[in-house]
Amino acid sequence: MFSRILIANRGEIALRIIRACKELGIETVVVYSEADRDAIYLRHADQSICIGPGPAAKSYLDIARIISAAEISDVSAIHPGYGFLSENSHFAEVCRSCRIGFIGPPPEATRLVGNKASARTLAKKIGIPLLPGSESILASEEEALKNAHAIGYPVMIKAAAGGGGRGMRLAHNDISLINGFLAAQAEAEAAFKDSSVFLEKYLERPRHVEIQILADTHGNIVHLGERDCSIQRRHQKLVEESPCPVLAPETRREMGEAAIALARAAGYVNAGTVEFLLDTNGKFYLIEMNARVQVEHPITEMVTGVDIVKEQIRIAAGEPLSFAQADVSMNGCAIEVRVNAEDPDQGFRPSPGKITNFFPPGGMGVRVDTHVYSGYTIPPHYDSMIAKLIVHRRTRRDTITAMQRCLQEFVIEGVKTTIPLHQKIMAEKRFIEGNLDTHFLEGMLPK
Repeated sequence: MFSRILIANRGEIALRIIRACKELGIETVVVYSEADRDAIYLRHADQSICIGPGPAAKSYLDIARIISAAEISDVSAIHPGYGFLSENSHFAEVCRSCRIGFIGPPPEATRLVGNKASARTLAKKIGIPLLPGSESILASEEEALKNAHAIGYPVMIKAAAGGGGRGMRLAHNDISLINGFLAAQAEAEAAFKDSSVFLEKYLERPRHVEIQILADTHGNIVHLGERDCSIQRRHQKLVEESPCPVLAPETRREMGEAAIALARAAGYVNAGTVEFLLDTNGKFYLIEMNARVQVEHPITEMVTGVDIVKEQIRIAAGEPLSFAQADVSMNGCAIEVRVNAEDPDQGFRPSPGKITNFFPPGGMGVRVDTHVYSGYTIPPHYDSMIAKLIVHRRTRRDTITAMQRCLQEFVIEGVKTTIPLHQKIMAEKRFIEGNLDTHFLEGMLPK
C-alpha cells in the first residue's frame, strides 16, 4: 500500500480523498492555488503546497508544478480526483516516467476510451449497441453534411474529447448543422485543446443511465449497478439517483456486461463509468466512457456499501478486488443533488462570494460532501458546485421525502444556490412518479 499520496485537485473531492486515505492509514499532501489558501481541507492534510495563482491553467492544470510538488513531498502516488487532469493521458504518462503511481487508468486506456470517436469504434467492434453516427472525426462542413444526410436529422454534433456537455450542438437541418459544427469545434478547442467532432443520431427524450465499474490489475472487473442521471441542464447533470427507477433486471445485467466488455477490450484498470442512453422501449446505446471517479459516485457507495475511492487506491497499489460480481447487491435508493453557487432564475449565472451562514442537514442516511463553511469565500475561477447532498432510504418514495426535508433544512446564505430549484424538482409529480428524461427541466426554468 502507498505510504503517502498527493491529491491533485480541490474542493469537496480533495476532502473526500483525504478521508479515504486517513482510514487506510495513508498520509496526504494537497496542492492548492492562492485562491484556495483558506480551504478547510488544507487543515486535514498532512502537508499542503501552494502551486500557483487562482486561474487553473497556472495551478491545477500545470503538470510541471504538480509533479514538482509530488517530488519534493516524496509521495508514492497521485490521485487526480475528477476534472482538471484526471483524464489527461499525458499527465498519467508523466507520472509513470517519474515513477509516481497514478490512481486512475493507464494512459493507453485513457486515450482509447477518453476519445468518444475511438470508443465508438471499439464498442462497435465488440458488439455494444450504438446510435447511428459518423465512422470517424469530421474533417469539414461538407463531410458533416454528407454524414448528417446519411444518418438523418436530428443529429448531435459532439466533441470527441472531454465531457461536461462542452462541444455539443443539436442540429435539425443543414443550416443549424453548419452553425453548430463550427460552434462545437470552437468550444471543444477552447475547453480541451482538441477541436475534433463527430456526429451521432439524436435520440428523442431518452434517459441517461450510467454503469459504475471497477477493474484491477489482475483481470477482475465488476460493475456496481447503475445511476440515472437524466435531470440535466445543457448536458450537465443536476440530480442523480441509484438505481434507475424503470430499469428491468435483465437490462441492468446486459448493460453491466456491456460496460465490463468495453473496459476489458480497452485494457482498462481502476474506477470508470460507462454511460448509455436508454430509449422508451428499454433499449440502450453507448454514449461514452469516463476514465475517472464521477461526481455522483456517492449514491453508488450508499446503495452498494462499496467505498469507491478506497478501491481506487487499493487497485492502483496492485491489490486485487476484495469482492466478486456475485457479492454486489443494490440496497434501497439513493438520490444526490448538486448544490451549485448559481442563480437558476438568471440563467444559472454563477454566484461567487462570501458564504455568511452555512448549516447542512443531517439525520439517518444523509451525507453532505462539501468543502465550504460559514465565512468561506467562493472563488470565481472554478466550477460552481459547492456541495453534494446525498440521501439514502429503503424505498424511492422514502428517499424523496427525506430529500425534501433535507433541502428545507439546508441553509446557505450570502450567495445564490440551486437549492430552490431542487425543492421544485423533488415536489414535481413527474419526478415522484419516476417519469424522467433528459428534457425533464423544460418548462420548469424561466425563459
